[in-house]
Amino acid sequence: QVQLVESGGGLVQPGGSLRLSCAASGTRLSIDVMGWYRQAPGKQRELVASITSGDKTKYSDSVKGRITISRDNAKNTVYLQMNSLRPEDTAVYFCNAVRSSGTYWGQGTQVIVSS
Repeated sequence: QVQLVESGGGLVQPGGSLRLSCAASGTRLSIDVMGWYRQAPGKQRELVASITSGDKTKYSDSVKGRITISRDNAKNTVYLQMNSLRPEDTAVYFCNAVRSSGTYWGQGTQVIVSS
């Protein structure tokens, strides 16, 4: 089993920044893909960004140029640096990890972008 613990959410004004972190535990083996998804009220969960163990990244078109994903393989931790935040970025952000043993989700962390 892999446990994912997110941190770093909160309330921020439009144009502000936040950094989300997600630490994976319960495994000594590397995680193939780690990523962040988000779900706004009344909407489906969507991919924000993902990164492979070889640092290949993928971004949603809506966040390109504003959000950067990175990972520390030694710590099994993934980060999401979010800049120039917009009200439409408001959502619960979920960490995701994919290994040969399955797909795992964190509990989610709330991000609210509002003045």
